[in-house]
Amino acid sequence: MKHLPIRSLGMALALALTFGQAHGADWAKSTDPLVVVATPSDLRVQVQNPPTFAWPRHSTNPAAYVLEIRSGTTVVRTYTANRNWYLPSVALPNGTYTWRVRPSTTTEWSADRSFVVTDASTKFEVPEDSTLISRVTSKARPRGLQSGLPLYVNWPTAMQQERGQYVTWLSNEVKRQITGLGTVKDSDWPLQTSGVASAEVAAQTSAIRSAINKLTRQLEGSVILYRLTGDPIYLNEARRRGDEMVALDPNGPTSYANQDQATRAIIMSLMKGIDYLAADLDATRRANWLRIVTVRGEAMYNALAQAKGDMDQFPLDSHGGTAIGFLALASTLALGDIPEADKWFRFAFRFYVSSMNPWSGPEGGYGNGTAYGEYTIDYYLQTWQALGQATGVNLFDKPWSQGFLKFFMEMMPPGTRTHMFGDGHETAPEMKFMKALALRYKTPQAAWYARNLVGTEDPLTYLQGPYPMPALTVATPAPPPNAALFQSIGWAAFHSDLRDMTNRTSVFFKSSPYGSFNHSHGDQNSFVLKKGGVGLLTEAGWYDWYNSPNWSGWYRQTKAHNAITYDGGIGQVIDGWREPKAFNGQIIAYGEYGNTYYVAGSAATAFPTGAMTQNIRRLWYLRTSDAVVIHDQLASPIARTFEWNFHALAPINVDAAGLVSVTNAGRTVCLRPVSDGLRFERRTGGASLAGTTEYHGAFVGTSKVTSKEMLIVLDVGCKNPAIRYDSTSTNRTLTVGTDTLNIPR
Repeated sequence: MKHLPIRSLGMALALALTFGQAHGADWAKSTDPLVVVATPSDLRVQVQNPPTFAWPRHSTNPAAYVLEIRSGTTVVRTYTANRNWYLPSVALPNGTYTWRVRPSTTTEWSADRSFVVTDASTKFEVPEDSTLISRVTSKARPRGLQSGLPLYVNWPTAMQQERGQYVTWLSNEVKRQITGLGTVKDSDWPLQTSGVASAEVAAQTSAIRSAINKLTRQLEGSVILYRLTGDPIYLNEARRRGDEMVALDPNGPTSYANQDQATRAIIMSLMKGIDYLAADLDATRRANWLRIVTVRGEAMYNALAQAKGDMDQFPLDSHGGTAIGFLALASTLALGDIPEADKWFRFAFRFYVSSMNPWSGPEGGYGNGTAYGEYTIDYYLQTWQALGQATGVNLFDKPWSQGFLKFFMEMMPPGTRTHMFGDGHETAPEMKFMKALALRYKTPQAAWYARNLVGTEDPLTYLQGPYPMPALTVATPAPPPNAALFQSIGWAAFHSDLRDMTNRTSVFFKSSPYGSFNHSHGDQNSFVLKKGGVGLLTEAGWYDWYNSPNWSGWYRQTKAHNAITYDGGIGQVIDGWREPKAFNGQIIAYGEYGNTYYVAGSAATAFPTGAMTQNIRRLWYLRTSDAVVIHDQLASPIARTFEWNFHALAPINVDAAGLVSVTNAGRTVCLRPVSDGLRFERRTGGASLAGTTEYHGAFVGTSKVTSKEMLIVLDVGCKNPAIRYDSTSTNRTLTVGTDTLNIPR
């Protein structure tokens, strides 16, 4: 039995609240929800050893900080940091530690914070920058590729069997694109896009991204194939496509200011070309390519490094975080050839490696949703492999990265047809990215996941991957657990049996401290129910473009999710800048009890200030009965009509007896309210994905009340088990088939 009570993390902040740094005894604690949180803390066992230390900036914004670590009363380590974070290069012995920090110019210490290092803390040591720079510059080019591999014609049989087909696929693609891919030029994009939001600008931004991605892919594919085969057709194509990038105005439509995704792709691709081609790139062309990398790289660096790196203080920047990873790789490959690369590297590399990703805690996960998590895998594959080869720092070994894979195994198991939570939740996943991530891990669970995902990895990333591919060397694959909690992002997943791809029941729950920030939605205390990967009770809406009227008016709204609203669809706070993060949810309890899995969330603080005083949702998955029980306790200072919203991709049926059910692709669920005082209503929704019809319903309170309980059983398969509810002065129980639950008051 596993039971994990979760410490309360919620907060309710008024819209008029002035966010800022708290003054007094602990200056390293900010009331601004977007500012970095001081970590590690709360005596938590660290996933990584050594951990990254981070804290909000002192109000004086000093040039340096002094970080002190104690064991008991003994100071065991002292560091000087020139930014408001620090990653030690040497692991700590097992033990309980306390740390504090102060500006180097004062004796104003922060409050003490404690953490624990145990055998469960994975050692992940990153050498100091000067050591890494020396290591990188001493390597012969190509720095970013695995050394010692023979030419394709000399591959041994085992290597041919593992990746020979990938060479064929990539070769066919590159040769086809020699004539099939037109010349990319600035005049293709006439609109000014910087600082402007419209459907037309969104379309051009997307067009630039697509065109540059195709161009950089063709360059990188040509370079890889030339390294593998020595065929000059690929060398000539690589030179041609690199020159095409050089011809683009670095201050034009593809500039960092106008389309950051274009500039970051161009500098990384050009540097891969320079590094991988090595002496086969003529001096004049090499100088031209390096010149453009310098101009574009400086623009990226200046934007990212402003005010000593705004992301140090405000880490929730999805584009900025990716750009720093690209800059880290470009600078690594450029060391010794571009003088500015030294400062780029010292700015970007260690920050990127230490923080990794702000969308979860150190245990892994992705609070911005699985669709954007999938895109992130793509970026990681583009950067991590070459970065690891050049520096010796393998980011796939970082504990966060291992947790990131676990997140996908649980939230996107084999057979899944759509994404989960956040922007893009309605889209079909490209499981080749999840497969690629899993292939980099030599664990039974990674091997099981990779082998059960349909499709093949992109040959461009596969051929830059290690040989042999780690997951393929695992003799006995094994599935991950059937239940998982990702505490720092407020997500949980329950499965009947992950091995059963055809008939598996999966229930997903979310109540997140990230609130509806960025690509997240107002869906705290919501759930999704799937059967064999098919959505039975799903999320609604369609992601047309970020900040569109549809995006804010329907898609992100609470009423478009399987969650609680009141008085005609009023839901959680999604508007503003800081407010979507400040008005959030939290998982307050989690447990695994044999064949019963349990999670509870609190989301009153996700609603407008004072609107709700209680919004607790408890969810049990009963594996034996294959049923889900959902219990909501709701309260408000004023009488309201509460609504239990749900959505489906197939008709919502109501029979003569009033039983509500959904059947999709042969899978069914019957929704059985146990509570009195509820009526079913059909609802109308907003725009949906082309080719998709959505259906919307709600169980609605029959009167306005200040408090209400809703108890509903989801009978997966419509098996019609006996359901019995008993209430006494001291106890309440619900029996579903052979399973009995205690229902809290």
